[in-house]
Amino acid sequence: MDLLNKLRETKSFIEERVSIRPKIGIVLGTGLGNLADYVDTEFVLEYKDIPHFPVSTVESHKGELLFGSLEGKDVLVMEGRFHFYEGWSLEQITYPIRVMKLLGIEELIISNAAGGLNPLFKAGDIMIIDDHINLMGVNPLIGPNYDELGPRFPDMSEPYSRELIELAENAALDERIPVKKGVYIAVTGPNLETRAEYRFFRAIGADAVGMSTVPEVIVAVHSGIKVLGISVITDMCLPDALEPATLEKIIAIANDSAPKLLALVKAVIARM
Repeated sequence: MDLLNKLRETKSFIEERVSIRPKIGIVLGTGLGNLADYVDTEFVLEYKDIPHFPVSTVESHKGELLFGSLEGKDVLVMEGRFHFYEGWSLEQITYPIRVMKLLGIEELIISNAAGGLNPLFKAGDIMIIDDHINLMGVNPLIGPNYDELGPRFPDMSEPYSRELIELAENAALDERIPVKKGVYIAVTGPNLETRAEYRFFRAIGADAVGMSTVPEVIVAVHSGIKVLGISVITDMCLPDALEPATLEKIIAIANDSAPKLLALVKAVIARM
């Protein structure tokens, strides 16, 4: 079955079970699932029950689509995402974004946990993503292009909506939430990087590094969805002061930062 037919089957499955039609999508990253607790949820679909959906193998990712409201706006929340290092293809990783587009999503808030490369950052900081660098060595748009989904050569001069970035910065100012802004660099993982790699990333202009987000953002832009990207800096990747990082510590810091992220996302959605 080709991609278009799969998407149509998934769309039909969801629309038969969900009556609301959100315009705002949210992708929750590592340790950031607490935001889902604040959504007034009306419908829950488990990934394993949705036709053609992969199922995340990462322990901290729950694996559910939530449909409900947050700050009075209908939202679709993706609780748990897929990663290239799990063995999924980029078509599978970005499949939910395609589904969101067919379901009517127009704006996407996507979050992640990231390692800080900028020495002015610290663990626990919130970074609004201004731009990205794709060092994964792959691209989700390679292969046949379906004109119904987007153009063959999408422009990437504004992968993260300037309008949404400004909205988020103003929301952060109003709510007195300190935020940084910077460039996110994506790598495949699953290992963390060497000191030499961190030096290289910083030298080419990256402020934070992670193992997700960029494939989804490329497909969102291809689909005509406006994107706001937010990283939680969960550990510092300074090559001359590098300390071993553990998943437990990363998740703990992400959880500690969750109230700030929640407040920011709620403030952004209220202003959308």
